[in-house]
Amino acid sequence: MSIRATLSVAMLFGFCAPALAAETHIQCGQMINVRTLEILENQTIRVNANKIVAVEAGFAPAPAEINIIDLKTSTCMPGLMDMHVHLTSEYSSRSNIERFTLDGPDFAIRAVANADKTLMAGFTTVRDLGDKRFGSVIALRKAIDSGIVPGPRVFAAGKSIATTGGHADPTNGGAQYLDDVPSPEGGVIDGVAEARKAVRQRYKNGADLIKITATGGVLSVAKSGQNPQFQKDELEAIITTAHEYGMKVAAHAHGTEGMKRAAAAGIDSIEHGTFMTDDVMRLMKRKGTWYVPTILAGNWVGEKAKIDGFFPELVRPKAAAIGPQISDTFARAYKAGVKIAFGTDTGVSAHGDNAQEFELMVAAGMPPLEAIRSATLYGAQLVGIEDKAGTLEPGKWADIVAVPGNPVDDISLMTKVNFVMKDGTVYKQ
Repeated sequence: MSIRATLSVAMLFGFCAPALAAETHIQCGQMINVRTLEILENQTIRVNANKIVAVEAGFAPAPAEINIIDLKTSTCMPGLMDMHVHLTSEYSSRSNIERFTLDGPDFAIRAVANADKTLMAGFTTVRDLGDKRFGSVIALRKAIDSGIVPGPRVFAAGKSIATTGGHADPTNGGAQYLDDVPSPEGGVIDGVAEARKAVRQRYKNGADLIKITATGGVLSVAKSGQNPQFQKDELEAIITTAHEYGMKVAAHAHGTEGMKRAAAAGIDSIEHGTFMTDDVMRLMKRKGTWYVPTILAGNWVGEKAKIDGFFPELVRPKAAAIGPQISDTFARAYKAGVKIAFGTDTGVSAHGDNAQEFELMVAAGMPPLEAIRSATLYGAQLVGIEDKAGTLEPGKWADIVAVPGNPVDDISLMTKVNFVMKDGTVYKQ
């Protein structure tokens, strides 16, 4: 039985996974130092329980009780991090109907399957930026943390916050008799008081961070994909309140004015950033704002827009116009020195395909090692866990993945992860 199958059976019946030896030595033919952007030859990573205890050059003989994992033909690196996923969903031509036919438990079950695919692709940490029914991803996070189901370490935003008719208003496109007028609890706000209440409700419900839709979006059944959708005082109320509660704030944003307002108000990250101007880039650099590009999602919606009937008619022109722009924006932002963290918006595209983003980043001009750093060290910095994850160093969580061969020579190897360890447990070998 494979390690993954053994883990699945153990978790199904509530048992712990088979224990490894007291200490495990992972022998890596190559290892990426994401701080220095170096590839080191013949390195041994020593793991005890869920922590890295040492990283040593060479393959020294080990006592019989030491568990040896032979990755001498592979390249080891820190567990990958995707800063923008949606684990409860995966877009299809039926997605808009499923808004009315599926409920919270349906989405939660899908999230379990999608979390497993994500982990098997080498992503040991993700930010989930908006679920279909508030609480589904938070329940998933608890189940993963308790060892009930396998999956990445999840930082969950819960239900995104929008304004009435905004990109994350769940009643967009629905018949008025179905419109129950969403409240701040349901993720729709208008005005400062409701903005604060929505943040506090997410804190109460266990969210790790806040996601807002600062501009229109591609896949919402609404006309504009670019217009700013929050007033400045609403943005300041959300961001200030979230920071007071120890939560960071991510902003979905395609249009220029919405990005300007969000960055000026102190947003922590801009997602997508399609029509980002030089002025916005300078503002983001000055404010220390992160950019999460999601090129994969842009390309995906651009291709699907060519298929008759795949998108609702309000969505199709937005997908055709906005999606293909993201790659160019990413290239300009990288050259300008904007801080970039890896993110895919997976849940638009298929779960498990996250690593295709590496190929798109490299094609747009980012060197392979820098792309890998954006999905390791920089992801940890954005989430706020750099002291625990993001590098292969003593004291860090034992989140380690490997690919066959050298991804600097062939970045597509990032889609062929052949080893996954998360928190000291091997899930794929």
